[in-house]
Amino acid sequence: MRTETYPSPGGDRGWRAEAARYALLPLRIFLGVTFVYAGLDKLTDGGFLADSGAGSIGETMRAARDSAALPSLVDLALHAPTGFGYAIALGELAVGLGTLLGLLGRLAALGGALISLSLWLTMSWSSDPYYYGNDLAYLMAWLPLVLAGAPVLSLDAMLHTRRRRRRAGYR
Repeated sequence: MRTETYPSPGGDRGWRAEAARYALLPLRIFLGVTFVYAGLDKLTDGGFLADSGAGSIGETMRAARDSAALPSLVDLALHAPTGFGYAIALGELAVGLGTLLGLLGRLAALGGALISLSLWLTMSWSSDPYYYGNDLAYLMAWLPLVLAGAPVLSLDAMLHTRRRRRRAGYR
């Protein structure tokens, strides 16, 4: 059986090919902005970075400990809740900026996926039904970016093009 293929307007660079190239850009922007916002929100909220008190990282972790899939992970973080809060906030900020700028895009996306996975297994594990927990959806949203990286409108793409031109003898 033979399948007919039809040429797209503009040759191989038709609108479908261009749309496919940019398909992950909205996801990259959404996740990047969300993680930058989450990191900055944590860093600027004095109550969040406290060991105890309403809305603190310590109280939040103690409340989630017994219902977490990995309570030992929560116990580990509870040894230094403020340090863990800073680590999460700075990690979110680094992941968000890396994703928005497209700098080390796959590594940034992997960092986002790991943060989302750890939050799902600890903080939102008890969500019933499971799809009420937003950390699982964030984990799934990061996976296409882990696989594809940031191939367009990114520092990674710019650096790749520059290296390729140097190898070809262009300056």
